[in-house]
Amino acid sequence: MLASLAARAVPGVEEVDVVAGTVRRLVDLGSGPVPVTAHVTAGGAEVRADGPTAPGATDRLAVRWFGLGDALAPVHDTLGDDPTLGPLLAARPHLRVPGHPDGFEAAVQAVLTQQVSLGAGRTTGGRLAAAYGREHASGLRAYPRPEDVAAADPVALQAVLRVPRTRARAVHALAVACAQGLRLDPGADGPDVRAALLAVPGIGPWTADVVALRALGDRDAFPSGDLVLRRALGAPGPRDVAAAGLRWRPWRAFAATHLWASVTTTGPVG
Repeated sequence: MLASLAARAVPGVEEVDVVAGTVRRLVDLGSGPVPVTAHVTAGGAEVRADGPTAPGATDRLAVRWFGLGDALAPVHDTLGDDPTLGPLLAARPHLRVPGHPDGFEAAVQAVLTQQVSLGAGRTTGGRLAAAYGREHASGLRAYPRPEDVAAADPVALQAVLRVPRTRARAVHALAVACAQGLRLDPGADGPDVRAALLAVPGIGPWTADVVALRALGDRDAFPSGDLVLRRALGAPGPRDVAAAGLRWRPWRAFAATHLWASVTTTGPVG
């Protein structure tokens, strides 16, 4: 979990110390961004905030961020005897599906990682945060809000990101959609979100599936177009990955997480 988070942490926005087992970032818990630190151990995760929060806010954040609300027994009952996944679950019996404190950030970073490495996506996300994010007294920077990116000039945004025009347009259109009310959190309607995402030029099924998995908490989300999943399964193409995943429903997000962990600690690559 920590290695995966470290591989995706946006510079200046999120700090992950794999050795110490900590993740530090700003999270809006209802009264604006406050610094939070997650302490991650084999037994779970505890989140503490350096500032005022509503009662139970950090506990709810820990559940969403680190998948602590999932009962693992049904997952093991369904997947434990599978010839592909059984050995992976036995090797990592406590592995959970990571979420994200900020659905907009998760979605934008998925767009920025399309067809490039996770490292390149992190670097581009850092440029976005440096240009449109908010400074904080803690030294951390808040990831840009949808309205901040939506208000940016698309040409200037592309120059900041240094990405192809189609990708910059996708980021801008996604920000506009979120600023206008598109919700990217576990309470959102999955089919509606998927349809809205696929309507954005430059966003395809892989990105929509990653958003469903990380931002919406859909435990059956399965990015069949993912290159790492294809490698893990030895599958020639996305259709073959999708066909393999049918037998893992309704826990395909767990299947994907275990397959990613078996090949790499960095998670989805599309």
